[in-house]
Amino acid sequence: MINEDAVDDVEDDSEVEDESAAEDTVASVRYNITSFGVDFDVEGAVRRLARKDIAIPDFQRSYVWSQAEASRLVESLLLGLPVPGVFLASEPDTKQLLVIDGQQRLRSLQYFYSGEFNPSQGSESVKKFRLIKVQERFEGKTYQDLSDEDRRTLDNSVIHATVVKQESPENDDTGMYHIFERLNTGGKKLVPQEIRVAIYHGELINLLKKMNDLPEWRSVYGPKSSRLKDQELLLRFLAFFTDWSGYTAPMTEFLSKYAKKNRHVGEVRAAELFLFFEKAIKLVHGALGSRAFRIIRALNAAVFDSVMVAVAEKYQSKSDIDQDKFHEAYQLLLQDPTYKSVVSRSTGNEKSVELRIRLARDYFKNV
Repeated sequence: MINEDAVDDVEDDSEVEDESAAEDTVASVRYNITSFGVDFDVEGAVRRLARKDIAIPDFQRSYVWSQAEASRLVESLLLGLPVPGVFLASEPDTKQLLVIDGQQRLRSLQYFYSGEFNPSQGSESVKKFRLIKVQERFEGKTYQDLSDEDRRTLDNSVIHATVVKQESPENDDTGMYHIFERLNTGGKKLVPQEIRVAIYHGELINLLKKMNDLPEWRSVYGPKSSRLKDQELLLRFLAFFTDWSGYTAPMTEFLSKYAKKNRHVGEVRAAELFLFFEKAIKLVHGALGSRAFRIIRALNAAVFDSVMVAVAEKYQSKSDIDQDKFHEAYQLLLQDPTYKSVVSRSTGNEKSVELRIRLARDYFKNV
């Protein structure tokens, strides 16, 4: 399947060393996924988009069709020609239908009905959506300019949707994650955190965005990642800080399950998690500066998660931490041969995760 929504862009995370990202991403689970077809009339689909009954997730992907391409879609419907269907996922909590594939088509119709082509937030200029490079009878027309007959033809045209829904296992909806992953295979493939932002949007994702804005974290990580690798590392910290002893490989599946389970984390718990991360990153940055978590040049994800969890746990136990002693203990930790091994190879392995966090805790015990 060709994914109309994928956009090639430059990978911006070469400065992050994450060996676990190359490991298998599918756990040994069998899913029961059902699908059914729904025919929406175009006017009804546009109304549902406005109400967010049909929701286009934030993939960090922009609308990329030209006005001519969007016009051709509208023209096809006016002429009674079939157009490709869309794929939607039934979201169990909100009952929304999330767009997996077809956002360019749906947005094009939404823009035509609104009369504005690809409006930009905060922009004072408005580009009217007039049909271009179409048959002469439609050329230059907005939705309001169409004849009553043509408007009815467009309103009543059919968009076919395939709706997918996971039936089992009941307490593990990561099947929806894999549907997003596998249907979005054209162009630049969506990365795991982009998919999580789409299907697990809520208080936890908002917390990650807030954490991601902390100046000390930005100094350590660098510019924000267009592929959300920085937010994925923060999710990894939260998941391990909450229950590192319960970690099971693969890493991608573990993080997706945590995101699902804690999607609606709650205001009090979110504030608590933010505070522990803020204290930990401020200490680390104060002691190590922007070179924190780097063995050689790139930020090492395994060093990041083990050090940050150990430090946050110290703060959770109400301990104060001496910055100078922490700096000394950190340097000794990086020189430990066993630690260097478990942050360099098989970092997504259960034993590696447990050992590196235990070692970090031991080295920071008396700081």
